Order: sequence, then structure tokens, then C-alpha cells
Amino acid sequence: MDQTFWTYFFVIATFSLYIGIAIWARAGSTRDFYVAGHDIHPALNGMATAADWMSAASFLSMAGLIAFLGYGGSVYLMGWTGGYVLLALLLAPFLREFGKFTVPDFVGDRYYSKVARVIAVICALFVSFTYIAGQMKGVGVAFSSFLGVPFNVGIFIGSAIVFFYAVLGGMKGVTYTQVAQYVVLIFAYTVPAIFISLTITGNPIPQLGFIGNVAGTDVSMLEKLNTMVTDLGFTEYTQTTKSKIDVFCITAALMFGTAGLPHVIIRFFTVSSAQAARKSAGWALMFIALLYTVAPTVGAFARMNFIDTVNEATYITDGENYEERAAQILADGGKPVPTWYKDWETTGLLKYDDLNGDGKMQYRGPDAPDGVANEVVPDRDIFVLANPQIANLPAWVIGLVVAGGLAAALSTAAGLLMVISSAVSHDLLKRTFTPNMTEKQEMLAARSAAAVAVVSSALLGAFASNLPFVAQVVAFAFGLAAASLFPIIFLGIFWKRMNKEGAIASMVVGLVTTFSYIYYFKFGGGTSDQWWFNFGDGGVSPEGIGFVFMWLSAAVGVIVALVTKAPPQDIQDLVEDIRIPGTRTSHGIADGGMAPLPAAE
Repeated sequence: MDQTFWTYFFVIATFSLYIGIAIWARAGSTRDFYVAGHDIHPALNGMATAADWMSAASFLSMAGLIAFLGYGGSVYLMGWTGGYVLLALLLAPFLREFGKFTVPDFVGDRYYSKVARVIAVICALFVSFTYIAGQMKGVGVAFSSFLGVPFNVGIFIGSAIVFFYAVLGGMKGVTYTQVAQYVVLIFAYTVPAIFISLTITGNPIPQLGFIGNVAGTDVSMLEKLNTMVTDLGFTEYTQTTKSKIDVFCITAALMFGTAGLPHVIIRFFTVSSAQAARKSAGWALMFIALLYTVAPTVGAFARMNFIDTVNEATYITDGENYEERAAQILADGGKPVPTWYKDWETTGLLKYDDLNGDGKMQYRGPDAPDGVANEVVPDRDIFVLANPQIANLPAWVIGLVVAGGLAAALSTAAGLLMVISSAVSHDLLKRTFTPNMTEKQEMLAARSAAAVAVVSSALLGAFASNLPFVAQVVAFAFGLAAASLFPIIFLGIFWKRMNKEGAIASMVVGLVTTFSYIYYFKFGGGTSDQWWFNFGDGGVSPEGIGFVFMWLSAAVGVIVALVTKAPPQDIQDLVEDIRIPGTRTSHGIADGGMAPLPAAE
């Protein structure tokens, strides 16, 4: 049975499972739709959180980033992992103790202000749409690989599938679907890594193969990779071209951005208590670590195999018979362009331009010793999916990875759609502008908002194809979350004196400054030599600027709070309650619009 059979087998089997779960777990109430009834078991929620967390950026793009940026790509690994620990220990249990549905719920009730709630909705929508643009690019990559269709067509096919189970099941359906998706994606990620590690290093444990020697030699795998890339004019794999301050700021922006991401925070609202939220965070961290410790290995192997198979290969045009021409090239002692390259070329995600007209594919870096210009430009988001093909692994492994890539991209996209739909139907309509709407009307509004969000996110995903990596697009979302939402969530939990005026000022400053910086340097003509805080080796990139503006946002919020009226006593009592698990009671102005949901015994 060939690759096509196994790909269709795994994809159809897993999608049937997802759709079956969505029908079984169909939401019957707004509580099911927004927070899955508040009764998800911590271990299951940990798996769902891990699937939500390990998005297209983690599954598809992170290894590609590490493969081509080397050590510089590890900032994403460090930032995302550290951020999850920060969120789990610092915020998650207190937000669950708060007992509402969404992040804007926290902001609106903690800061006793509809204006603050609406601004929080705007921040959540900015963050979620930026994040989902990256996810949809991942969906397009995965579906274009699976079906052999153009990238943009792949996006819209994936969007239609997400639409079905997100709109039907709400958070309840999404949660159980994500549990299944976690199982699929973790197998899909680790199985090929084990095969490739065995082939290259002889070690079946990828993490040990990464730091071990190439099989049959006393040369370490990383030393060999360093030699391969520097011989072609690239920076050493174990070095980075980023400045120290940029590495620090990107890592920090990803960490603090994680702690402010609405679609991650909302997962902790689906368990029964603050204690369950802590257990859930522990489970999620373990499940996430299973993938994150393998990613550097996958990236290094992908770079090595890519160079081996593509550089100096003789190109075969679409008008030639591939088998006959490849046999002729081999008989002449040459290396034909690999079949995996021809397969992926149809997606438009690999580009080759024969600049010197010799018919061979020269892959070179900017400092190539032989002075030859680079002719091969790969989209680096394809490498996790293409890696099994590049390494000539069995057809069923390739099919499994395609199913895993689709699971990763769709799981996070569904989680983000929940944030967008709940922000519109619950926070804007029910809690702000039309408080008298019935539960049936609110459910209809939530599903309609999810439908509009699917279409909008598909269009954004097509636009994101012009940006370099899924993970870099996603990094902008983390910066926006770090600067706009993290300060007011953190201060709202740990500082009773923080008031509505300070919260509003903080969110506006954080969102406007960070978005302006990203827009100017990515779309407004700004160049990297103009980045702020350039001390000679480069300044802070748009991916890292959220950390800088996070401090500005927090400082503005604190100053404004100190020069304006202190919060009402109800609010100060509420802050005391949520910091001590099990003491949450209703507090007048804070809970007048919606009573807190009690923790389970």
C-alpha cells in the first residue's frame, strides 16, 4: 500500500473520529458552549490544553524555525515553555477561582467597567485574529500537502472542517476533540523522529540522538551539521544572527504573552475548581514536554536531510518523464531532484530558479565560499510534514504525520474560534449591549460569531502566506497579549489598588504601541537598522517588542491608578477572595451582572 492510501486512511479515520466526538459532545447550553460545563477532568483538560497549545506553530513551524535559524530558533522553544510555567503557577488557579467564562469577563467585573470589558474584547480579538492567521497558514500548508491543492484552497477546506465541530460543539465539543487530536499529533511527531534518529545516529531516542554521534563515526551530529552549513555559506547551526537583547526580548515576550493568551487561559475555566486547574496545568506541562523536547532533534535532522537530498541535485522539469530522466542522471553519476521535492513543488511552497543555467540546484547561504548564488528557497513551515518523505520513511509514517499536522493546526484554530465567538456573543452582546437576550438567542449569536470568525480567519490565513513563518506570525500575537492583557490580569489578581482607570489606560497603551511597532516594521516600510534599543549588534525586533511595551503598559496603569480613586470595597474584597482557594463569595458590584460559578467539592 502506497503513501496516498495511508495518508487518506489516517486523515479520514481521524476526521471521522473528530466529527463523531463533536456530534456526541454537542453543546446544549451556554455553559457547555463557553466552558464545557466546568466539569472536564484535569488529565483530559491537560491533554486538550496541550493540543490547544501545540498549534501549527509548534507542530509545523517550530522545528522548521530551529532547522533554519539553528540556535536562534530556540527562543521560541524557551519562550513558549517558560510562558506556560508562568501561566500555570501565577495566574491559572486564581482565574478559575474568579468563576466566570472569559478573559473580558475577568476584566469587566474585576474593573467594574463596561468600557474596560469592551477594550478587553478588542484586545482579545486583536490577539486571537493575529494568532489564528498563523494557524490558518498552517492549515493551508497541511491541506495543500495532503490533497496536492494550492495553498489558499487548502486554507478554505480546513476552515470548513473547523467550522463544523467548533460551531456544533462549542467548547465542550472542542475539548473532547482536542483530547483525540493530542493523541494523534504526539504519535505523529515522535514516531518519525525515532525512525530518523535511528537512521542518522543509531539511537532510537531522538533527544539522545540529537546530542550523540553520527552512526559509525566519532563525529557528533551537531558538529557535522555545523560543517555542512558553514561550507555552504550559512552561519554555524549552533550560533545565532540575532542580537542578545533581541533574543532576550523575544523569549520574554513569548513567556509573558503566553500568560495573557485568551485561548490558553480559557482552558482553565473548563475544570471544576482552582485545585483542578493546578492539576490540569501539571498534566498539560507533561504532555507539552513530550513534543517540545523532540522539536530540536526534528529541526536538526530536517536541515541535514534537506541539504543532503537537494543541494547539487539535477532538476527534472515537469515536461520530462521523471523515472526515465532520474535513471539517466544516476547512470551518469549524478543526483536527480528527489521525488519529495517534486511532490511539494506543486504546492507552491518550494521555489527553484536556475540562475546559472547549469540545470543543478545550488543551495547556498549569504557567505558561500564558492560565490555561487542561492537558487533554492523553501518555505520553512513544510519541513515537519516533508521530513518523513525526505528521509524515505515508510508510507504509513508519512500518512500519520499528515494527520498529526492537520490535528495540530485544527485544534488551536478551534480554540481561538471559541475565544472570538464568546467575546462577541457573551461579552459584547449578553454582558454589555443586550443583557436581556435569552440563552437560546445567545447560543445562536455565539454560533453565528464563530461562523463569521471562520471566514475571516481563512482570509487572514491567505494573507499570512506572505509572511515568513507560522511561528513568527504567532509571535506577534504573543507580543500583543503580553503588552495589553498580561499587566491588567496580573495586577488585577495581586494588587487591590488597581482600578478601572488604570486598567483602561494600560490596555490602550499596550495594544496601540505594540501594534504600531509591528505594523511599521512589517508592513509600513521600517527597516531592521531602525529597530529600537540598537546598541551596535541590532535592536529589538517586532517579535520581541511586546516585552518592552508590557513594562510601559504596566507603568502607565499603575500611575493612573494611583492618581485616581481607589476601587470600591466590593472589588477589594473580591481580590482577597480569589487569592485564597475556596473562599470565593459573591460581591455586589463585581458580580451583579453574573454570579460566580462555585467550585466543585
